[in-house]
Amino acid sequence: MASAKALHTKTASHTRASVTKPTTLGTRAARALSVMALVTLMAGCAGSGIFAPISSLSDRGVDGTYRVQPGDTLTSISRETGVSVDRLIALNDISNPSLIRVGQRLRLSDDAVVSGGTMADSGSVATAGDSMAMQRGDVQSEPQPAAAPTRVTPAADAGKIAMVWPAKGEIIERFTPQTKGIDIAGTIGEPVVAAAGGNVVFAGDAVRGFGNLVIVDHGDGFITAYAHNEKLLVKKGDAVKKSQQIATLGQSATTSPRLHFEVRRNGTPVDPLRYLPAQ
Repeated sequence: MASAKALHTKTASHTRASVTKPTTLGTRAARALSVMALVTLMAGCAGSGIFAPISSLSDRGVDGTYRVQPGDTLTSISRETGVSVDRLIALNDISNPSLIRVGQRLRLSDDAVVSGGTMADSGSVATAGDSMAMQRGDVQSEPQPAAAPTRVTPAADAGKIAMVWPAKGEIIERFTPQTKGIDIAGTIGEPVVAAAGGNVVFAGDAVRGFGNLVIVDHGDGFITAYAHNEKLLVKKGDAVKKSQQIATLGQSATTSPRLHFEVRRNGTPVDPLRYLPAQ
């Protein structure tokens, strides 16, 4: 009888453990899936902004070429295709990197052939943020910095996060549906700081086209990203405070020293200037 009771007790204990184990595994699986989803979104960002998957392949890599879209720059094309800016310049005999034309076919490899030349018939120009020039079809004779808009309406929820500028410098590329953020010019080695407090969810160079990259989750649906850094001073899992230095400004995976800065609100790219204080 004692043996029977012991066996019953042992069996019941094993049954309870069997019931609770799937719950633990389910929790772990859910966490793993969340991490995998974040990594997948980051990996798809190369051509259309951080966390944003590539939305169209129709003009990307067709027969080893790329057709320039409105708002494209050599930097954004490099992110999209994985071909370095220097390589794009050499393959396509580009004398002025700021003057690529909408509709222009760019070679992505030595074997690629562009029929009828590389220049588009439309004559419109895709420069670093000058949308008015693209609409008029004007050709700029020299690179023009993308000056910040004179008036930017603060976002209604900007007070929830109260960001600070992540770097000091001139804005050389503005927010567009293509850039997904802004580029701030600077000098290699200058400090890059967290725009707000949060937790580092990514720090490394594994995301093609963004060089040394830091991504910070601030909670309440806010995420910021800091690309092209020279040196990273934080690692994944670190908690950071507002204005804490997280990197040094660099030129990794881009043509000149700059910080590419993006803000996501509930997964949607938003203009950082609407959340940053007026300069």
